[in-house]
Amino acid sequence: MDSAEADFWKVDDDDTSKSASNDDEDNESMDSGKIGLTQQFKREDVESGSTSDYDDENETSDKEEKTFMQMLKEMADREKKTEDRDYSNFYSTSNSEEVTQQASQTEGKDFRVLQDRCDSQSPERVKHLGFLERLNLHIWTSLSQADYVSLLKDFVESEFFVIDGDSLLLKCLCKETEYLTFFYRVECFLHDFTEKGAKYVIVFFKDAEQMYFAYPHFLFLRTALIEHLKHNTDISVHTEFSNCLSSEWEIFLKNSYPYFIIVSDVGLTSLQTDYLCIFIAHSLSKKINVVLTSGQEYDTLRVYGYHLQSLWKHRLFFQKHEKDLQCACETIVRYTATSLCLYGHLKLSLKSIQKEIHQTILLLKQLWPEGSDIRRTVCVLACAVVLKLYSNMLKNADTSVGAEEEPSERGESKPLSPEEAADLCRMQCLTVIFLLHMPLSRRVQIRIIKSRWTERVLPLMKMYEFCTHFVLTNLSDTNDWKLDLTYLPDLNDDSLLRNLAHYYEMEYCEGFKFQKELGKEMENEYQFLWDTITKLAVKYDFGDAFPVRNTSQLFLEQKQPFFRGCEEEIPDIGLIPMKSDLVEAYAGDVLKVLPVLESNDPAVTSLIKYKEFDELCHWHSGRPLTEEYERAQCSADAKSKDPNERRQIQKLQTFYRFYGSTLEDGTSKTIVNQGAMPVNANTVVKKTRKTHKSKAEIIAEENKKRLKIKEEKKEQEQWKALRMSTEKEIKQNLTVGINKLEKFLKTLQSRSVKFSAEIAGLSACSEVWKEHCKKQGNNPKDLSIAVQVMRRIHILLEKYQDLLEKSHLQKLTSCLRLLGFENLACSLSGQVRESDDQSISNYTTEVRPARFQLQYMDYYLLREERNDPDPRVQHFIPDTWQRELLDAVDNNESAVIVAPTSSGKTYASYYCMEKVLKMSNEGVVVYVAPTKALVNQVVGIIYSRFTKKLPDGLVVCGVFTRDYRHDVMNCQILVTVPQCLEILMLSPRCQEWTKRIQYVIFDEVHCLGGEIGAEVWEHLLVTIRCPFLALSATISNPEHLTAWLQSVKRYWQHAENTIEESSTNSTENFTRKYKVKSKVKEQKKSYRVRLVLYEERYNDLEKYVCSIKGTDFVIEHCHPCAALTVNHIESYGIPSDLSLSPRESLQLYDTMLKVWPEWPRAQDLDPEEFVLFKNKVVIKKVDVRKYEQELKKELTEWIVTGQRQKVHELLECLKPQPVDCSKEEKWTKFACFVDKLREMDKLPAIFFIFGIRSVERAAQNIYSNLLKKQKNEQDPNTEREKENLREKLRKVHRRLKKLQPFDAKKVSASKSESIVVALSEKEHLEKKLKKLTEIPSACTYANSKAVDENTLAKIFNRVRFQRKGYEQKMLALRGIGYHHGSMAFRERQVVEMLFRLGYIKVVTATGTLALGINMPCKSVVFAEDSIFLDALNYRQMSGRAGRRGQDMIGNVFFYDIPLPKVERLIKSNVPQLKGQFPLTISLVLRLMLLAAKADDKADARAKVLSMLKHSLMSFKQERHTELLKIYFIFSLQFLIQEGYLDQAGNPIGFAGLVTHLHYYEPSNFVLVSFLVKGLFHKLCQPIEEGSTDFSEDVMEKLVLILANLFGRRYLPAGTAKFKNKFYQSKVFLEDLPEDFAEAVYEYNSKVERNFAHFLLTAAKLADTEQEYRLPLSKTDFTFKNWHGSELASYLMDNTKNISAISPFACLSGMIDHDLFQAVNINQAVLHSLKINVTNCPLLHLEKYDDQGRKRPLNAYALDFYKHGSLTALTTDNWLNEGDAYYHLKDFSLLIKAIGTSLSELCDNPNDNVLLAFQKLAENYENKLAAV
Repeated sequence: MDSAEADFWKVDDDDTSKSASNDDEDNESMDSGKIGLTQQFKREDVESGSTSDYDDENETSDKEEKTFMQMLKEMADREKKTEDRDYSNFYSTSNSEEVTQQASQTEGKDFRVLQDRCDSQSPERVKHLGFLERLNLHIWTSLSQADYVSLLKDFVESEFFVIDGDSLLLKCLCKETEYLTFFYRVECFLHDFTEKGAKYVIVFFKDAEQMYFAYPHFLFLRTALIEHLKHNTDISVHTEFSNCLSSEWEIFLKNSYPYFIIVSDVGLTSLQTDYLCIFIAHSLSKKINVVLTSGQEYDTLRVYGYHLQSLWKHRLFFQKHEKDLQCACETIVRYTATSLCLYGHLKLSLKSIQKEIHQTILLLKQLWPEGSDIRRTVCVLACAVVLKLYSNMLKNADTSVGAEEEPSERGESKPLSPEEAADLCRMQCLTVIFLLHMPLSRRVQIRIIKSRWTERVLPLMKMYEFCTHFVLTNLSDTNDWKLDLTYLPDLNDDSLLRNLAHYYEMEYCEGFKFQKELGKEMENEYQFLWDTITKLAVKYDFGDAFPVRNTSQLFLEQKQPFFRGCEEEIPDIGLIPMKSDLVEAYAGDVLKVLPVLESNDPAVTSLIKYKEFDELCHWHSGRPLTEEYERAQCSADAKSKDPNERRQIQKLQTFYRFYGSTLEDGTSKTIVNQGAMPVNANTVVKKTRKTHKSKAEIIAEENKKRLKIKEEKKEQEQWKALRMSTEKEIKQNLTVGINKLEKFLKTLQSRSVKFSAEIAGLSACSEVWKEHCKKQGNNPKDLSIAVQVMRRIHILLEKYQDLLEKSHLQKLTSCLRLLGFENLACSLSGQVRESDDQSISNYTTEVRPARFQLQYMDYYLLREERNDPDPRVQHFIPDTWQRELLDAVDNNESAVIVAPTSSGKTYASYYCMEKVLKMSNEGVVVYVAPTKALVNQVVGIIYSRFTKKLPDGLVVCGVFTRDYRHDVMNCQILVTVPQCLEILMLSPRCQEWTKRIQYVIFDEVHCLGGEIGAEVWEHLLVTIRCPFLALSATISNPEHLTAWLQSVKRYWQHAENTIEESSTNSTENFTRKYKVKSKVKEQKKSYRVRLVLYEERYNDLEKYVCSIKGTDFVIEHCHPCAALTVNHIESYGIPSDLSLSPRESLQLYDTMLKVWPEWPRAQDLDPEEFVLFKNKVVIKKVDVRKYEQELKKELTEWIVTGQRQKVHELLECLKPQPVDCSKEEKWTKFACFVDKLREMDKLPAIFFIFGIRSVERAAQNIYSNLLKKQKNEQDPNTEREKENLREKLRKVHRRLKKLQPFDAKKVSASKSESIVVALSEKEHLEKKLKKLTEIPSACTYANSKAVDENTLAKIFNRVRFQRKGYEQKMLALRGIGYHHGSMAFRERQVVEMLFRLGYIKVVTATGTLALGINMPCKSVVFAEDSIFLDALNYRQMSGRAGRRGQDMIGNVFFYDIPLPKVERLIKSNVPQLKGQFPLTISLVLRLMLLAAKADDKADARAKVLSMLKHSLMSFKQERHTELLKIYFIFSLQFLIQEGYLDQAGNPIGFAGLVTHLHYYEPSNFVLVSFLVKGLFHKLCQPIEEGSTDFSEDVMEKLVLILANLFGRRYLPAGTAKFKNKFYQSKVFLEDLPEDFAEAVYEYNSKVERNFAHFLLTAAKLADTEQEYRLPLSKTDFTFKNWHGSELASYLMDNTKNISAISPFACLSGMIDHDLFQAVNINQAVLHSLKINVTNCPLLHLEKYDDQGRKRPLNAYALDFYKHGSLTALTTDNWLNEGDAYYHLKDFSLLIKAIGTSLSELCDNPNDNVLLAFQKLAENYENKLAAV
């Protein structure tokens, strides 16, 4: 080891690679409690005088074990205390006021619903109220910890969830919403899910209906919604369950196991809220996660919402209170409505309504036997029943009560007369006629009426809604009558009805000119409807159809104005003129058709100028800021001349080499600059075919031959020496012997020696088989021995065919006969079957040959491998697909590579790097990895692989992450994350560097479809000019991705030709003048994008489902086909990546035969008769794959030919039958399960658990189990013996101390002898003590042979000062580790290195290991269910199982994952890549900055146009292309208006500051507005004049402002209902100070105006046909047969502007002007535009959910600044520790970034704002460092 390496291992925490400590994943936060224990232990150790050498750092002493166990106990107690927290001090701010705004006015004095009497003061009722209060608190505390996540994740058609129908109803209800608008909102909500590939069912519980009886309008809507969803959509709607506690519902949940249930946490009433709480509690108890309807938002690709994971505490709560919940639920649903009470004294039982409706339906069937449209039917039935029942009520009313007390005296309204009721019903009929005939395009123009119904009319309206509900309910049970249910969503239009009422009572009576014709067709139909009602009324006479009004009663309130004025002027939509070639080139076609303002228009002349502000404050807003990449901390750089920094680099590189050595075997390759490389492998081949060789070449070849012969002789000697011992070992212990033989074979080069070894191995194995068979006699034989015999035969026949002689073939034939495979022996020898030999028959396997190979050889079957070496690859022979990749690199082509994990796809990346390193010293390869963990892994591999001597100042490898960088501009291989490469690509001053890039490698390119940062991947793929490699294991639509990328490359081909033509002359002149040569050698350019697909995993994966039965584990094999259902196969087919192992294929065949003995193709597909297997000695993996495909094809054919039932039986037969047990039981026995895996030889294993604390607890649990096991097994006297030895050692130490001389020369002989004796005694005692303190092998998973003590010490040295370093060391010494994103970077590295080296065998981990981290293992265990366990993560995680070259098969275990979830994971497809909305205003500004400031304008312009023109979203979507152009234009308009761009498109003002904070849009724009308005200068006043100190109040206010801007984490709306005396935090963030809030309002109004103009302009792109259809049911409202109506025309308002409003939203009174308020956008915008408010850069000061409740912001950033406690954020602010730390670190970095920018923009270093931000950055960093 060189001196640098030696020094590296000596350094302490703040020395050497600060890269690690500064990496943003290296959170150095310290838990004082845990560190305190460690220090205490070390202090005690010193005080006790235990300073002997035997107490080595790596030795696990008893004291360490005890201390660590004590530490774990304290941590567990602290967690339990937090979990069992007393919530009695919580109280609700709205105990009784639960009714939402919509419901607040539904029940009045004139209309009441009477229920069964219930004593509200009864003990039972009081008891239930008390319990429900507790339940509400339990649910609230759980919901407050819900994660705001993408709900669908990456699941597509196979995942399934439940939507609670009543919660859906509550979400879409709105006081002002019209009937059809409500259905439109419901369908939009559901359509967003459907469009994103979601699969769901909707459930309406029967008992929930009772809760709507007080609100007839909602009751009617609910019933109509159920019927509409059932009959007009493809959605499964369940209405058969009585309530959420019914047994039928539980069975449904158990059988289907939904992904989650979407439910509301608040109801119309407190009763419904309680019911929903019970529903949530029950769902969580059944391991079903819950998603709130409140706070859901969506964008182009995803739906986001609050997701609550089902935990053990939820199940515990339910078990504890199951009876209470049952009783409470029964009490809630017991309140059944019995009758209605109108006007205080008119009573009507609900039974009489139902009876009357039933009779009226029977009568109508006779009148309309052919059936009719549902609108006509419902109208005539409801009107007839209302009129009949209402007349009866009036007739039967108690006149004596009326005589005694008039209604008006009691406060109730006077009832309407029967004639007035008939007038109302006539208008209702007329409304329905309009609905039947009038197209939606005309209805939207009807006047927006503001007048409401009078108090007298409302009771009758509600009675009508009640009757409509019962009509629909009765009609749903009628199957013998043909009704057209298409227009169920349009049964009523209250706005139209009020318009008609207004017309007849206010306008019609004013004279002839207002009396408008209805139209003949409509008049006839109206007459027909009223006649039908008259017939249905039987004995009652309600008058004729005309006139419509027979009474003068006013039905509408006489409040002025009656109608909404629609003359509001929309602000001028004209554009500020621009002169920019770039804008013209991209959006010129759109600009031509848009109005442009005159240059003297006030909007143009009043453009903001910042001069005044600049002069006053000495600020230069236009000054260019430093490059963003320069701001990332750089502790060292190769350009540095500082000796300390240079030494630091050496230490860092030394570590990376060591880290890389754990990732790959082999030594570093020295690269020599060779200039131009051959184009491809064919060139190499051609060179070898020269006809005349030179003398030197002939000599070299002869030398090579001699060397080869010499090596071969040496290997023969080696084999001769080992042969006897190897054969002997095989005979003694077959497994050990075969392993030894195969290990030796890997070291050989000579094929002849390998052949000899294989022949000897075959002989030894056959002898072992014979001996075994003799011993067993008639007992079952161990066929694993026969497998080894057959393996040797396979290898000899396949790999050494050319070396086999006749004697060898005879030997192989005899071995086949020995196994009983006579047909194979005959096939091999070419002879006819010989006579049976009785002596041989004793040795047969008694299994047919093909079946034997499939069942028992299984994963030993040979893969299809090439034997011809490739000169480009040294250490292995690449497959065909890998050669195609190498060819692509040689030809400078781009490639999309989709291949399974561990298949070897990344080799091409390193080949590409090597090529560029060889070509020149200037060419650059960029490796883009999605995470910093992966960045560090790649850097380690590069240092391990490549060494190159470069000129001083240049290095091979550089790193760039957000807060750490080194050698970015002076390296040849840059490893970075996408966001950082984007900074370089869009930096005006880095364009020369970008031209040096020769290749970009995108690892895990499926992140292009991810939740965060997806658009950055897209930007990079379209802006790079060089070829690229895009790697992934999980893309389901690679063809689409490749086609898009090919279109980008075609653009670049054209663009580069244009650039080259324009720059050729200038370049030639420059070269001639200065006589310079290009540094980077020009490569042959290729614009081809190859698609390389490879679907075959090297190792098969076998899945197992684990459960507990009694004291043992039941581990059942899970056949992949068991995950399928008949419906799934019919709908989606069998997934392409659902592969079977050979034995699973055989199992499938056997089950098919068992299910259908008469199966016609049984003979053809019998393994012994199958065409590819019959009489074949060597069945290969590829043959089995074809057999598997045939079986799958046949299975699909069974369904086609009508054998669905047999397929269902088959799949049921394959299903495992896991035993259900409690979560507690599974976690209690988790450590025992790990032991079970060790027994089964399934370690090393990674256990995926999705909670950070669960990951740590699981590892600690395993550790505690091992310690307990050791204590139980050790001798009781051992402790005493160890203490005696320690005492003796202390005495020896004291003796040695006394004997130690001051001068060694003066030591007497006797003293010297005493010292020797004491030292000898000390050594003897230490050995004895070490032996006693050693951990028994049964009590540790660590493989001490894998890592030597010196290396282990070095690795542990990395974490000695980390906050959990001590804990990690203790776990690692037992072979255990854990891995998650909240760990320090060094801590994770230690676990990764020790696991790869084979020392650690058990790792518990979150999803941090899913993305590309190289940690292969034998088994993967999914130990916990989670929303994060989706199709993509499942494939990424399970792909870790099966180490190539070590394991023949990978194992996947499902532990505590419900079987339905397992099935869906196995059969679900990986997600398709789709494009996000690609533009933001900040991005537009960055692009304009690049185009304006870049040194090479042509190159920058080409990049900008490429990014604008090639979004994945708009690929082959013309409408989206146009939409993006319009969005781009209005983004520019906003930037010009706000003073960030001038009219030529050049950046001005604070453009630099805004682009530096582009991650935080829109907060970056708001921050600048605060600055410009002088608000920060006003706030940041020092304590006294001339001072640089600021009061704590100023600092806290500054944090409050920044937290409102940049620390925006919303809590669920329900949390705001409760208050609590929190321990330390305030939890809910306060509002902005008033002056700052005013500035935000001003900013928002500008944004809203600009976005509204964008929507108004983009409206022309909407699909008109689609806009007049409901989005999900596709119900069409165009009505082509409309002939017009004079009355209809009169009711219209031609001043209404509704060009950009959805016609369905127009019905509720929305007009274009409403788009200027962001709150209306989602409800009003044209649906086909696919735009919503998330595309508008608003900073919401207050956000509300659909129920009108405020969603509070989490005050974590301010709370932490005040108390500095990370623990308080976990207990009070509901953040987990890891997330809290990262949010705080991000916030701290942000303050620092703002401070840096301000310091560069301000001339005055003593500016108060600058000083305040610098002081705050320092304070925050110190607080964070102190955690």
